[in-house]
Amino acid sequence: MKAASRGTSVLKSGAKRLLRRTGFDIVRSTNVQGGVDDFIPFEATMRAARAAGLSIGDHIDAVMNGTPGATQSTIDELRALGVFAADPKTVLEIGPGSGRYLEKTMKECSPGRYEIYETAAPWAGYLVDTFGVVAQPTEGSSLAPTPDGSVDLVQAHKVFNTVTFLVAVRYFFEMARVTRPGGRIVFDVMTETCLDPATVGVWAERGGSGHGSFPAALPRRTCVDLFATLGCELEAGFTAPMGVASTEVLVFAKKP
Repeated sequence: MKAASRGTSVLKSGAKRLLRRTGFDIVRSTNVQGGVDDFIPFEATMRAARAAGLSIGDHIDAVMNGTPGATQSTIDELRALGVFAADPKTVLEIGPGSGRYLEKTMKECSPGRYEIYETAAPWAGYLVDTFGVVAQPTEGSSLAPTPDGSVDLVQAHKVFNTVTFLVAVRYFFEMARVTRPGGRIVFDVMTETCLDPATVGVWAERGGSGHGSFPAALPRRTCVDLFATLGCELEAGFTAPMGVASTEVLVFAKKP
């Protein structure tokens, strides 16, 4: 039994090393949703960022993901597309995690209310304490506490490529529901745009062992057609770095 236990431990350690190469680590969440319980570890990430003299976001981008400046480049693209020009007063973010997109979003538009839905309790508590956001109770696929048509900007970054298809599409319906007419919806997914044969080969060779649902692909057309039925029109799309490859950021506007 001891030998078997040691063998299992070695396998788990190997899997963790592979995952870290793509910017992930394995920790046990207190709120397991759909089998997805792999989060960027809170204490270890905080310590490593401080030791490196980096902000948490810059540490995750540059050291953990190997994509320095990735978060800022996405924010810059969104700014150029006019996402922040309407000065959204209410923002909602699904799965903000470490808050690296949240922090930069708040600098761009200074919303009066910023709601988050985050299943990793340590990160949620940190974001509430640091940025004064409102952490809503979450079941991992619903935005039920948020009223219909009450949010100017709904966003999710590096979320829908880590969850199952059903979790993603259930959130899509909810995102359209809570967005006010004229508001924006921003999220990224690993579409066919990001999955040419060469990239698929990179994932197969360097993508680690995955964790049940990561990396998850979703057809672009499925997203565009679904949101069209929900009264949301695609305004723009662009690719952004994600670990060993890329993801596509889609920007929708809800029709008045």
